[in-house]
Amino acid sequence: MLSLLKDSRAVALLLAASLTILSNSLISPSLPGIEARFADEENAALLARLLVTAPSLMVAILAPFAGALADRFGRRLQLLAGVALFAIAGTAGLYLPTLKLVLFSRLFLGVAVAMIMTAQTALIGDYFKGEKRGTFMGLQIAATNFGGLILLMLAGWLAAFSPLAPFAIYGIALVYLPIMMLTLEKSDRSASQIEPAASEGEANWVATLVLVVLLAGLCFLCFYLLPTQAPYFLASINHPEPQAAGMLMGAMTLAGGIVSLFFGRVRMRLGRSGTPALGFLGFATGFYLFGIAPSFALTLIGAAFIGAGGGLLMPTFLGLAVGIAPAHRRGLAAGAITTSIFLGQFLSPFASTPLIASLGYATTFLATGALLTLLALVALIGLRAPRDPAARPLPV
Repeated sequence: MLSLLKDSRAVALLLAASLTILSNSLISPSLPGIEARFADEENAALLARLLVTAPSLMVAILAPFAGALADRFGRRLQLLAGVALFAIAGTAGLYLPTLKLVLFSRLFLGVAVAMIMTAQTALIGDYFKGEKRGTFMGLQIAATNFGGLILLMLAGWLAAFSPLAPFAIYGIALVYLPIMMLTLEKSDRSASQIEPAASEGEANWVATLVLVVLLAGLCFLCFYLLPTQAPYFLASINHPEPQAAGMLMGAMTLAGGIVSLFFGRVRMRLGRSGTPALGFLGFATGFYLFGIAPSFALTLIGAAFIGAGGGLLMPTFLGLAVGIAPAHRRGLAAGAITTSIFLGQFLSPFASTPLIASLGYATTFLATGALLTLLALVALIGLRAPRDPAARPLPV
């Protein structure tokens, strides 16, 4: 792990990955305040909630194309352009006068995230191999979660002063940009320059990728109940203050960061099927806790379980995408996974809002836990490889 941190390319890619966690949940503590600020606009309640997931729509639509473009024309340039657009679109919420325009800027933020995530994931596959790649995937999630913890807590604090203030945090991309320009190799090759015969892709990689895409989409459909519904759920248990939502998201990201530090070891022990199965069970436990006893202390514990599950699932999904696909198709595979993740995020409020309205929070959370338990079983059976070298015991 320390050797990776000495690699300037790894540091640059970690910074790029940290931006993606900010794209949606950063403004979650501000949602009630934003809704109140633009209360005179039509459908303000729905539009405010869509601010969290609107970037996901564009990512879901554009990620396959962004991945293919990264394969065709090179990944470094696309990553740098995406980071610049991220800063511009992300901070636009500070000064745009209407909620609809803010929502429009969030769509452009999604374009930036599609460019960043597909290029960054493909570059991981280019730069790192084997166990080092798995270690980097875990380190990446840890870095994004620990960075997200600080910035989400900051967002909750800023939201108490102004619901628009958290938008300023997106400007951090301007600090990252010159670091990436100086450290990422300029000799980035397009897919046309990579020999397909030299690829380490699996024979049945397309079928495996389809299953991972399905699991990732359903995972994030459930996961985004937290950033889209948490402020309103907390208000229902007498904790409407923005700081409470910030603490909840902070507990989730902290747990995810800690668990992901051990991802490499867990992956070696449990393999590529057991690791996501355990992650889904962590998710399920968190939602069960949300459903059985709605107290603030218990919701913090539940959020920690959900974060811990994410610390295993995210690196699994991304690692499988770049590990099973041929080298000249890594951008495409990264785009498929990115699409599934962000489509699940975008659809989450459309699925959860009517369920909560008809069933209530407790029943919705318990049903979500049951679905995630089923997904754990699907991952355990469906992702099992006939010969999985990562499932060997740890050396003594």
